[in-house]
Amino acid sequence: MAHVRLFRHYIHLPFVILGLIDLIVMGLAFALAVFFRFFGELEFFLDNLVFVLPSITIFALFNLIVMIALGVHQSRVEEGMSGMMLRTIMAMILAIPLHGFAYFVADDWLWYLGSFGLLTSATVLAIFSLGIARMVFFTVVGKDRFKRRVLVLGAGRRAKQMFEDLTTPFNRKGFSLDGFVPMPDDTVEVDEQYLINLPTSLHDYVLRHPVREIVVAVDDRRRGLPMEDLLECKMEGVHIIDGANFYERESRKVALEMITRGWLVFSDGFTVSSVYGVGKRALDVLASGTLLLATFPIMVLTAIAIKLEDGLKAPVIYSQERVGLNNQVFKVHKFRSMITDAEKNGAVWARKNDTRVTRVGEFIRKVRIDELPQIFNVLNGTMAFVGPRPERPVFVEQLSEKIPFYAERHRVKPGLTGWAQLCFAYADNEEDTREKLRYDLYYIKNQSLLLDLLIIIQTVEVVLFKKGSR
Repeated sequence: MAHVRLFRHYIHLPFVILGLIDLIVMGLAFALAVFFRFFGELEFFLDNLVFVLPSITIFALFNLIVMIALGVHQSRVEEGMSGMMLRTIMAMILAIPLHGFAYFVADDWLWYLGSFGLLTSATVLAIFSLGIARMVFFTVVGKDRFKRRVLVLGAGRRAKQMFEDLTTPFNRKGFSLDGFVPMPDDTVEVDEQYLINLPTSLHDYVLRHPVREIVVAVDDRRRGLPMEDLLECKMEGVHIIDGANFYERESRKVALEMITRGWLVFSDGFTVSSVYGVGKRALDVLASGTLLLATFPIMVLTAIAIKLEDGLKAPVIYSQERVGLNNQVFKVHKFRSMITDAEKNGAVWARKNDTRVTRVGEFIRKVRIDELPQIFNVLNGTMAFVGPRPERPVFVEQLSEKIPFYAERHRVKPGLTGWAQLCFAYADNEEDTREKLRYDLYYIKNQSLLLDLLIIIQTVEVVLFKKGSR
């Protein structure tokens, strides 16, 4: 199995294993640094291990959290080992103040975190150890060790769409594709080189090849499926999965072209408990309150910069109508980044190199400072900290007519950050909005406190590396 599902969210299994290895390696590196600095004798060190263990745990755990926030493990796919290690170095440097704060809060329990010299040597040792451990891990694991061999039943429009979307390097991490089996009388749209013409049956093919999963992606099931054949495969231990569910698992988004209202009704997910509601609200208040305290000086400086550029009478905050939970319209607040009469001719999409953006506005958009006043929207309950980004009523009306299931994104509160913001760039046209909706529906379908926490942590990467900003 190449994925672990925690609280309905799919996490790629090698990343889970690599995260645990990183945690152990960093703990051992800190223990080794403590041993050479304060002990020197193994028996003496082991006798006092109970006093060192809390510091070891916090050192490893805080470093891992910051690495997750900076997308260290995912960067292996897009940036290679060098990019992964550069992000690791940055993460461990940024974690040093966190260790100092932990020592300040609980100095008796975390005495060993109070030594800056020890933290420095442990960090350097951990970086070298992580580099070696990861090289060994990727050498042993290889590219395909955690991948399932997959056979797709169907070679029409749905199969082609799935193939095109899932064969990017970022998405195709969990499986290796054997090919597509065309159904009788179906229009074949998949390239001929990927087709498999079975000499006998699916069951015979499975017996001859180590296929672990069959994905059903036929265009019209009313024409019938080889149910007896699929049952034989299932009895051999082969997993049978619907194309839409397979797409969701591998890409962490919902396939708009492959789903129906019936699929939404009968698929798992879209369930929210009262406990989750209370927990989410508590997380909203805690996260937004913390962000307000951390960024208040930046907000004051931003207000001053806007006044200096546009004059003392120029407004600092720009309020705009947006559509929220259950299609209720509310006012969202942002630092003004455009000229004062930017929309005198009506609402238009934000676009790249927008001439209406001021010099201060261009900067605060790039680093997302313009969004900070929305903290007050989260505190007053009109927004959540995590959720789909709120859109303007005029655009919602247009998009709801053109994009299927667009209105479903208003089943939850809009958010300051969200799954779509992490996974996709800025949307400035209908097609981009359609793609972001795929991610929004995944979030709504699989929402949990764990997913909210992952999004909040990884939003740090978006801010630091300017992903998705325009």
